[in-house]
Amino acid sequence: MKSEIIIAGFGGQGVLSMGKILAYSGLMEDKEVSWLPSYGPEQRGGTANVTVILSDNRISSPVLNAYDIVVALNQQSLDKFQPMVKPGGILIYDSYGIHNPPTRSDIVVHRIDATEATFEMKNRKTYNMIVLGAMLKASPMVTIECVLKGLKKTLPERHWHLLPLNEQALRKGMELVKE
Repeated sequence: MKSEIIIAGFGGQGVLSMGKILAYSGLMEDKEVSWLPSYGPEQRGGTANVTVILSDNRISSPVLNAYDIVVALNQQSLDKFQPMVKPGGILIYDSYGIHNPPTRSDIVVHRIDATEATFEMKNRKTYNMIVLGAMLKASPMVTIECVLKGLKKTLPERHWHLLPLNEQALRKGMELVKE
């Protein structure tokens, strides 16, 4: 099994955190892992993306030209990375702010309303966990239990009280993916 993933959006959406949590989760499941962040110099609002590879075998290179899964969280990311989804691959996008939805018919497309889900949860900081939950429903590459362990590893101890909320957000994201 090998999953080549890119998560793309803008700074402040938790893109890099999602990638890091996914990478830790893969390590906990004894997978080979590559985590390659890319972001502009801005702290918030600039472009950000992270490439994560999870594999049962050694990973030859972290640099990819095509992906099994693309998660696009804004229009610029959708425009840039939609062509890079491998035929038969998965594209997940948050509908908020998307004016030109995906047009490809050779991939599986999941439109999720993650921004609206944060309103339902009454906490906009759950956004990245909602998106991660949707991705895991579309392609269950790691278990939720390992994601929660990975989250605990990345969160400072003073935020561990938020772990139950994050688990709720993961499960909410899973509900957003229609079969």
